[in-house]
Amino acid sequence: MTCTDYIPRSSNDYTSQMYSAKPYAHILSVPVSETMSPYPGQTQYPALQQSQPYTIYPQTTQTYGLPPFGALWPGMKPESGLIQTPSTSQHSVLTCTTGLTTSQPSPAHYSYSIEAQCSEYLNSNLLLFSVQRVFLWDLDETIIIFHSLLTGSYAQKYGKDPTLVIGSGLSMEEMIFEVADTHLFFNDLEECDQVHIEDMASDDNGQDLSNYNFFTDGFSGSGSNANRSPSVEVQGKLDWMRKLAFRYRRVREIYDKYKTNVEGLLSPQRREALQRLRTDIEVLTDSWLETALKSLLLIQSRKNCVNILITTTQLVPALAKVLLYGLGEVFPIENIYSATKIGKESCFERIVSRFGKKVTYVVIGDGRDEEVAAKQHNMPFWRITNHADLVSLHQALELDFL
Repeated sequence: MTCTDYIPRSSNDYTSQMYSAKPYAHILSVPVSETMSPYPGQTQYPALQQSQPYTIYPQTTQTYGLPPFGALWPGMKPESGLIQTPSTSQHSVLTCTTGLTTSQPSPAHYSYSIEAQCSEYLNSNLLLFSVQRVFLWDLDETIIIFHSLLTGSYAQKYGKDPTLVIGSGLSMEEMIFEVADTHLFFNDLEECDQVHIEDMASDDNGQDLSNYNFFTDGFSGSGSNANRSPSVEVQGKLDWMRKLAFRYRRVREIYDKYKTNVEGLLSPQRREALQRLRTDIEVLTDSWLETALKSLLLIQSRKNCVNILITTTQLVPALAKVLLYGLGEVFPIENIYSATKIGKESCFERIVSRFGKKVTYVVIGDGRDEEVAAKQHNMPFWRITNHADLVSLHQALELDFL
C-alpha cells in the first residue's frame, strides 16, 4: 500500500502569510469531485439497495414532513446482523469473537485487551437498540463558521469588517494545524487519510503503546518500499499498515482524553489565545455556534437520537477543528466521518449500514453535496443558510416535529 509523495512541514511553517499563499483544501468544506479507491487491505463499502423509501421531506418551504418524535419505527437491524430487535419472550444474547489466530501474539502481552475491545463493541451495539432518529450534520457553515471567514464571503454577506473576519479565520486555521500536527500525527497521516477512526483497526494487533516511540519507529507517510524483494515488500506493507493503525489508535485516545478539555493540549499562552479567538468569532458571527449548539444539545438529550458529523475536511484536521470549537462532547469520535475520500453519498451509505434502514434520518447542512446525497437516499434535508434557519430548526426540535 502506498500513499502519494509526502512532504513534511516544519513547525515554523505556521504563519498567516503562508496560509494566505497556500490554501489547505483538506480543512475547507469544498465539493468532493470524485470517489477515491480505498487502500489495499481496506474494506470497500458496497452501495446499499433500499428496501423501502423514506418519508419524502418538502424542500422549498421546510414544512415539517416527519412524523412526531414519539411516533417512530421500533427496532432496527445493523449491517453486521448481530443485533436483532429483542423479543418479549426471550432474551437476546450478544457474543464477540476476538479474531485472533494462532499466528498472532497472545493478547496477554498487551494492555489494549481483547476483553476491553469486546466490551466496547457490545456497549456500542446495545446502544443501537434504542436509536430511532439519526441527525446527519455538516460542519462548516452549518454548525460553525470557518470557510467563509477565510474567503471573506461572510464579511461581505453580513457587512462585517473583512480584515477582522479573515484574520480570525487565519488564526483559527493556524491553531487547527498546530493541534493536528503536534498532537494528532497529521504530518504522518496527511497523505494517508481515512473516512472513520476505526478504518485501520483491523491492522492493529493491540500492542501496548504506553512506551512506544512514534518518532523512531521508522514510519513514513509515503509507505515507499522501493528496491525490495516481493516477500520483503509484503512484510514491509503489513508493518507499515500496523504502524499506521497505531497512530489512529493514539489519535482516538487523545481525542477521548481531551474532548471536553482541549485547553489541556495547549500552552497557557495558546489557551488564552484560543479563548479570545472563540469569543471574537462568536461576536463576528452573531453567536452562530451558540445558536447551533442549542439544537445539538437538545438532540443529544434525547435518549433515542444521535448526532453524526460528516465533513469534507480530512479526518485528522476535522478532529482538531471539532476539539478547538468545543464540540468534542457533542460528537464522540466514532460519530465523525470524513467525506474527503469517498464523498458524502458514500458516507451516508456507511451510516445507513451502521444504524439500519428502519431508523429515521435527518440531514442538516448548507451545501449541494449533502443535499444531493440526502435526495439520493430519500432523506429529509434541512437547509442552513442563515441564523433564522438555525432558530427555526431549534423550534422544530422543541415542538417534536423533528
